[in-house]
Amino acid sequence: MAKPPGSTSIAVDKTEREPLYRQLFARSGFGFAALDTEGRIIEANATFLRLFAAASVDDLPVFDACVSPKDRSIIAYAMHPKLPEQAPWEIRFQRPDGTEFWVLASFIAPPALPGDDASPAMIVQAIDVDERKRNALELAEREARWNHALESAGQGVWDHDFSRGDLFYSRQWRTIRGLQPDDPIDASLETWIQSVHPDDRAHVIAHIQKQETGQTPFSIFAYRERHKDGHWVWIESRGAVVEYGEDGKPSRIAGTDTDITERKEAEERLAQMSRRLELALDVSRIGVFEVNLRTNEVQWDDRMVEMYGLTEEPNATTWERALHPQDRHKAMARVDEGIFIGRDFANEFRIVRGDGEIRHLRGRSAPYIDTTGVPRLIGANWDVTDDVELQEELTHAKELAEARAGELEAAKARIEYTALHDHLTGLPNRRYLDATIQEAARQAQESGSRLAVLHIDLDRFKEINDTLGHLAGDQMLVHAASVLRELKGPGDFVARIGGDEFVFLSSGPNGRNLSVLAEAIVEAMRKPVTFNGHICRFGASVGIASQSGAAIDAKQLLVNADLALYRAKNRGRSRHEFFTSDFQAQIIVNKQTADEILSGIEQGRFLPYYQPQFCARTLDIFGVETLARWDHPTRGILAPDAFLKIAEDLDCVATIDRIVLEKSLADFAEWQSLGLGIGKISANVSSKRLHDPELGRSLRALKIAPQSLSFELLESIFLDDCDRTVLENLAEMRKLGIDIEIDDFGTGHASIVSLMKLSPRRLKIDRQLVKPVNRSPAQRKLVGTIVEIGRSLNIQVVAEGVETPAHVAIMRDLGCDILQGYALARPMPAHAVPDFVRQEEWRMETGNVRDLQNEVRRAVNR
Repeated sequence: MAKPPGSTSIAVDKTEREPLYRQLFARSGFGFAALDTEGRIIEANATFLRLFAAASVDDLPVFDACVSPKDRSIIAYAMHPKLPEQAPWEIRFQRPDGTEFWVLASFIAPPALPGDDASPAMIVQAIDVDERKRNALELAEREARWNHALESAGQGVWDHDFSRGDLFYSRQWRTIRGLQPDDPIDASLETWIQSVHPDDRAHVIAHIQKQETGQTPFSIFAYRERHKDGHWVWIESRGAVVEYGEDGKPSRIAGTDTDITERKEAEERLAQMSRRLELALDVSRIGVFEVNLRTNEVQWDDRMVEMYGLTEEPNATTWERALHPQDRHKAMARVDEGIFIGRDFANEFRIVRGDGEIRHLRGRSAPYIDTTGVPRLIGANWDVTDDVELQEELTHAKELAEARAGELEAAKARIEYTALHDHLTGLPNRRYLDATIQEAARQAQESGSRLAVLHIDLDRFKEINDTLGHLAGDQMLVHAASVLRELKGPGDFVARIGGDEFVFLSSGPNGRNLSVLAEAIVEAMRKPVTFNGHICRFGASVGIASQSGAAIDAKQLLVNADLALYRAKNRGRSRHEFFTSDFQAQIIVNKQTADEILSGIEQGRFLPYYQPQFCARTLDIFGVETLARWDHPTRGILAPDAFLKIAEDLDCVATIDRIVLEKSLADFAEWQSLGLGIGKISANVSSKRLHDPELGRSLRALKIAPQSLSFELLESIFLDDCDRTVLENLAEMRKLGIDIEIDDFGTGHASIVSLMKLSPRRLKIDRQLVKPVNRSPAQRKLVGTIVEIGRSLNIQVVAEGVETPAHVAIMRDLGCDILQGYALARPMPAHAVPDFVRQEEWRMETGNVRDLQNEVRRAVNR
């Protein structure tokens, strides 16, 4: 490289005054170089030249090229003339051959001397630190590599320098315990041991003491320590003494901690699995063996030895010798084949135990190559003697069963037929019907066709049973079954479901005319049947319900047909009725009414209304008839015709009668205290209540005053239902002083003998007979006759339905004793009775006697 103009070498004339920097260059052991303003090296001492292996300055490039490209950006900053004084810079220089070396460089801008044009612009001082720097970098790299290895291995480093009191814990050591880098650590044994699992503290302290006393220069132990989050972490600690003090005791111990929680958990799982496997093998009595196929060495577990009945250690020929002679060839061939093809295989054979007992065994084996390349065979045997003997017994039993298959099949068919058919008529029974209707419903749903149910009940069947006996009844049932069979079509099904009830199913895409079918059944059942010379006549009522398509509900169809049958019977029998939406709506209304009746009973909403009764001669009040009313929460006061039929179905009429009677007796007691002159009350009593054996006891509990209460009985009750219970209840009523009245007399078929037998206190002429007396002489004559009959039997006669003053006069003139009707008083609640009695308005409404007589004469002369 050519020198710039005006450059000088280090060698100068001694006589000339030498600049200070040149003296420094010559005397210093450091490398120095002087740079001009262009960054060219104009002078350099020998030390600097040696750094670059250069003979002279001419061999050096510009200074910028002497710096490694990696650090040139640093040089631009470090050589800035206005930069304050800095510490030396650690940078890399680059020789002409490209090799790099580390130096400690300082940059000095010397002050310019007056008249000295040759002063350098910058002086560079360089100290060779390459070896030291490279050693430091290598050490740092080794340390980083070691740290990375420990981190990747999950090992935390700890270092206890007791001589300096320095305790070090690496980042991974903290991570294992869930600690942050800046979390404080109390390393005292007393504090730290509290974080160790209680079961592990003793052996941890023992290991630490051995380390600190120098008993063991190196130790490994595992323990559980509580994680910062609260769970336990398994840690394997490895420690070693690295320095000893002057007293010969360890002064510094270092080591690593490794998180082995996963390994411990895996070991526990493996141990549990091993225990379960061992238990399973023990319980199942399965023996395990292994054979070295290269050396024929065998290993049998205790269960195998016990299974084969051995008294000595098994060897390569033990199994073959134990095989039953008849099974030896086949069993060994199976083993050879499995080993040859290299797949697991099953085997079954007999062995002869050491005690001579023959046992049946099964086995499963698999060949494999172990990690050392040795071929082996592992397998298991288990004793199946009991299974084989059981199978033989079962096979023998099966052979016996097959020998009797025909007989069993016939018996099964008979049993199934009996279970599904009625023994009397031979028709399917209810069980068969339930299965059939479900299947028929499913098919109809899929095809979209109709399914109809006809519920048939025989009329007057009970009369035939009662009069001619059960044999006659059975014959009628057989006849009815034959009638239904004749009417059954290809898609129909007929069943007897009990008693005198039958069900007829009709289904299919075409469908039958149900009305025509029902009429045919009714007509066929009406025809007389002869039994032992007697002509038996009965009929049938039919309830019909049908549905089609996806809406079919088999169970609901049966219910609907039953409801339709109930309506047919109520409408006169020997007829058919369809279940309709209106019928369903009425059922819903009746159900709602039934619920309301029951609620009304619970809430006490049934109460008495009273219609006064009057002496026919004086028109003085005689008593009151108690009438049941329902105080409905939304419909107001309702008469019995609004609820009586449903109440009868609910079997709660007797309850309502009792409630009304108790309330009326309380009202009567109050009227007595007011002195109203009401002599008695009368109340209706139902046939159901007359048949109640507890009626007498309940009446005695009411403490009824004698002759203050009358019970009105319908005419039909004492003619049709006078059984022993009824007669006993009537006798009890008389004992209690309760009068008996016959209600609605003249509408039934009472006889003089019946009246004499019952001996009622009064009889009431029905309003249907009283109403026409003001315009019909024949009717007046009839009523007069009834009055005469009553007088002759000493029975008072009550006329009800007295609606006009004419009725009042006529019935009095005919000799009636008591009058009751709208002409005199309408039914009223209890609270209205006192005012009505005191005001006597009925007298003004009926007029004086003369007016009544004139009206009677006009009525008679019409």
